[in-house]
Amino acid sequence: MPLIDQNSRRRRPTGLIALDEEAAHPGYTLYAPLTGTGQVHLIDLRGRAVHRWDLPYRPGRHARLLADGTLAYNGVLPGEKALFPMWHKYRGGVMLKAAPDGTVLREHRDPLQHHDAHHLDDGRILYTALEPLSGERAAAVRGGVPGSEAAGGTVWADTIREVGPDGGLLWSWSAADHLDPEEFPLHEAYAREHWPLINSVTPLRDGNVLASLRSVSAVVVISRTTGEILWRSRPGTVSQQHAPTELDDGRLLVFDNGVFRPGHDVPYSRVVELDRTGGEVVWEYHDPAREFFFAPFMGSAQRLPNGNTLVTDSPSGRLFEVTKDGYLCWEYVVPHFAGYEEHEVRGLFPAEPNAVFRAYRYAAEEIPWLEATA
Repeated sequence: MPLIDQNSRRRRPTGLIALDEEAAHPGYTLYAPLTGTGQVHLIDLRGRAVHRWDLPYRPGRHARLLADGTLAYNGVLPGEKALFPMWHKYRGGVMLKAAPDGTVLREHRDPLQHHDAHHLDDGRILYTALEPLSGERAAAVRGGVPGSEAAGGTVWADTIREVGPDGGLLWSWSAADHLDPEEFPLHEAYAREHWPLINSVTPLRDGNVLASLRSVSAVVVISRTTGEILWRSRPGTVSQQHAPTELDDGRLLVFDNGVFRPGHDVPYSRVVELDRTGGEVVWEYHDPAREFFFAPFMGSAQRLPNGNTLVTDSPSGRLFEVTKDGYLCWEYVVPHFAGYEEHEVRGLFPAEPNAVFRAYRYAAEEIPWLEATA
């Protein structure tokens, strides 16, 4: 064994790093380590563990609590083959609901599901999946690295599906049918194996669907009625972004990763509010030393009831909270390190990360069963 751990993130402090109790929003933070075997952790503001779920699948991205106190969890379906080199990195396939004691109450499977599955309180699930394009349909996709299609010249294109509590299909949408390839080309540095790489999908209050298209750097609103694009972020506003959510005033909160950000030679990440009327950035947070906070992939932001924002710096396993004026009032680094199971992913990401896809903060009254089990 070497005298010095060569994992640079693991050498640094983990657990609670900073806390200003007067400024931070009270409650509990939920996260699921991506390389875990199925553990979901709930911690208090001081970083103390208060509850843990042990589920039968490793995380297929994230977990969150529903209004009835049950856990919505997206897991990785075992035994699936890699459709392309990155597939095992972000695929899922199992969307389940679990009781506080970890009992699986309901499960929906789709081996083509990836990245996001938004569980609604009424039992519906809105999620991203794939369909294969070949021949002329694959050739119609613009951009990307020439010759980098998946096996057989396939371009895997995104779909969005909504299923009911019984698993029956209620609604679907296809990028190949509704996106203009000329208006939504892949970035030149991306492989043509997957287009446009939808990493987030969530319903809006008006019934339409909000989605994040990472590989084309666009946030879009999709008409549930016609499938057309009703709104998109202005090109150049966000770059390789994740996890847009609708705020109470209709603005959109977005984790803007900043990879290939136009006009910037030093990359950095930020969280922004976008005004949908004109598309302008009306609020943003970045670290005072911009280059310190840079997540080249994954990430999320949650607006809290007191106006603060909980940020997930996913690759670093770093969760932090900032006030409206940018004051960092809480910081926690996930202490769980492990390697990916699949050799394809381990080859691409050989270090043992402490990454999480998204974290969520909940007030005590949103978890009524917690006090009873304490």
